[in-house]
Amino acid sequence: MSSPSSPARGRPARLDRARTLQTALDLLDQSGLDALTMRRLADAMGVQAGALYRYFATKQDLLTAMAERMMEGAAEAAATTSAATADGGDWSERLTALARAARSALLAHRDGARVFAGTHATGESVLGFADAFVGVLRKAGFGDDAAARALYTVVNYTVGHTLEEQAALQAQDGDQEGAGALRDAVSVGTYPHLSATLPALTSTDFTGLFEFGLDLIVGGLRARHAPPPTGK
Repeated sequence: MSSPSSPARGRPARLDRARTLQTALDLLDQSGLDALTMRRLADAMGVQAGALYRYFATKQDLLTAMAERMMEGAAEAAATTSAATADGGDWSERLTALARAARSALLAHRDGARVFAGTHATGESVLGFADAFVGVLRKAGFGDDAAARALYTVVNYTVGHTLEEQAALQAQDGDQEGAGALRDAVSVGTYPHLSATLPALTSTDFTGLFEFGLDLIVGGLRARHAPPPTGK
């Protein structure tokens, strides 16, 4: 029985950009980034590998398009945020919501953060998300430089955290090798502070860890770049 992404037997394969992207994402979810090759993608679509280059000149072009597709959910959240920003409100809540949406978008696909981190997507989804993020801060009175640097800071934190989170989740499938190795290393050494905090260091509450770091960033933005109080 053929997979949902495979063309029906006896019919010519229908090749288009949207179907190619969806098949690539399906393969990513099934086997991970390391197993995703242009040849395997072509086989899944029932075409010759050269046919894919009509839409994607290189594998890197394909990965960039995949990153853009992944961020569609975050872009939807950004559109909602942009509409809400026009009405004012708490900038920090909107910023936090955007960061959460970006993390969720990357977590929705196996190795999603690895794919995104290696690309420089400039499609509507990525740029729409970035524009909404910067817009929240500029509307709140932050300077242009501060708003742009805050964007990089939050995105880099979100991608980096999700990279580690997805790697740890995959390691858990191998009997929690990472956490076990850390426990063993700390237990045989003289690390009193690490020993005291080991439960937190080996916790699998990735959402709690993400929220803690995000709160630190937002708190720092509020302390360093908050707009001055209005005078009479």
